[in-house]
Amino acid sequence: MFMGTTPFITVRASRPLSEIEFCAWVAQAVPGDRLEYHRGFLVLDTFPAISHLPDAQRVELAKLGSRAFWAAEQGLVHLVQERIDTDRFAYIAVARPRPKAATASLSALLLDAQAA
Repeated sequence: MFMGTTPFITVRASRPLSEIEFCAWVAQAVPGDRLEYHRGFLVLDTFPAISHLPDAQRVELAKLGSRAFWAAEQGLVHLVQERIDTDRFAYIAVARPRPKAATASLSALLLDAQAA
């Protein structure tokens, strides 16, 4: 019996992702799926006094970063960084296996988080 290895493939968006698109990916991702949700230096790219991004894009990126952290806290993804260059990183979410006992959907978790 041959047990081959599956290469890790990271999906990289061709344009900046929104928080909603990230949530949609989390909802449909299978364990091991990888999504690069930002490329740059996230903390600097979201800081108003330093960021070179337009305000609307910077605000959306801050929401995306917060949602990615929230998804990691919920056990839905692992968050990793890959150094691309000096002060430049690829921010990657890796889908985790869903707990067998989990009964709440991602939608329910999102609604609970918004109510809090």
